[in-house]
Amino acid sequence: MSDAPDPLQRALRARFVDAPEADSETPGLAALSAMAGRGSHRAFQGRPVDPSLLHLLCAVALAAPTKSDLQQRDIVIVADATVRRALNALVESQGWIEAAPAFLVFCGNNRRQRQLHNWRQRPFVNDHLDAFFNAAVDAAITLAAFVTAAEAAGLGCCPVSAVRNHPQVLSDLLGLPDHVFPVSGLAVGWPAGPAEISPRLPLAATVHVDQFEEGDLRQQVQDYDRRRAAVQPYARQRYADEFGSTQPYGWSEDKARQYAKPERADFGTFVRRKGFDLS
Repeated sequence: MSDAPDPLQRALRARFVDAPEADSETPGLAALSAMAGRGSHRAFQGRPVDPSLLHLLCAVALAAPTKSDLQQRDIVIVADATVRRALNALVESQGWIEAAPAFLVFCGNNRRQRQLHNWRQRPFVNDHLDAFFNAAVDAAITLAAFVTAAEAAGLGCCPVSAVRNHPQVLSDLLGLPDHVFPVSGLAVGWPAGPAEISPRLPLAATVHVDQFEEGDLRQQVQDYDRRRAAVQPYARQRYADEFGSTQPYGWSEDKARQYAKPERADFGTFVRRKGFDLS
């Protein structure tokens, strides 16, 4: 193995304590480096994103894999200023979402498949959880592809799951019919500065061969907490008024506090109202 390429290796080592070594002869190093070194952007320049560029990126994203070629994913570009203001009011963003030049909503769409069955007079016999799941996964794949394409074009992005905080209000706002549902929003713009690389859990905890194996997961998480706190400490402790302040305060404590509070408990009800049988 020859010397590792610096940009890719630096990004991997910033992410993982057990980063693999990259061979300089590996094809596609520039793309791999960009993907490994990416980060979410929440600060944008004031200049707009050309609508034609957004449509181009949508086309590239919709070329991504889709389950059984069913193509159960749609993208809503929120261009109308009134709709955008109403959407901004639905999410808590400390102002950064409002400042994003462009905003898109990625949706799962099982409606078209049902329409095909109606048009072709064929029974729709797969009305169960998998119908919802396939559409949700298709939307997520398309979201990831759009982020990769946008960043290749020099844009910055940040997914916004908070669009699911008030799914019925958002659905009404965007005119989503039955069997079409929001999966994620995406703020898009020209970045105001470089992205920050967030360390990830070690590969030993998240990559498995043949069999799922947790091993010394608790110790790995504790080590990760310390490593991440050293380079990317939290600015504040979540729900400190209820849970108090702890030192050290790391990733595992923050995530445990986050899900100690109800989030989107009505989403299943919303999905059922959309016509899905989740059995």
